[in-house]
Amino acid sequence: MSNLPKCPKCSSEYTYEDGAMFVCPECAHEWSKDSAAESSEEMKVVRDANGNVLQDGDTITVIKDLKVKGSSLVVKVGTKVKNIRLVDGDHDIDCKIDGIGAMKLKSEFVKKA
Repeated sequence: MSNLPKCPKCSSEYTYEDGAMFVCPECAHEWSKDSAAESSEEMKVVRDANGNVLQDGDTITVIKDLKVKGSSLVVKVGTKVKNIRLVDGDHDIDCKIDGIGAMKLKSEFVKKA
C-alpha cells in the first residue's frame, strides 16, 4: 500500500505523485505536497444533512427512521441525541441513544439541533 493522501475533493484513494504535486485521476484535482499535510486537519469536517458543521459534544436530531442492525429496534424520526463524538470511518458519529445504547450514525441522517 502507498502512503499517498486521499483526494481532498472527492476522497479517492487512487492519487498519484506528479513532480511536486499530487493528482487525483477520478476528479482531476491537483494539489501541492506541502498543502497535503496542512489540509489533512481541514478534511475532517463533518456536516449534517443541511450542511451545518458538526463538532464533538453537539446535540443532533435524527431525520429518518433508522433500523438497528441485528435487532428489531428502530431509531425514530425526531430522536434527540446529546453529546456526540465524531470519528473517522464509514459512520461519522459515535453516540449513545436512550433505550438503545451505543450507536454509530452517518451524518447524512441527522441535523444539528
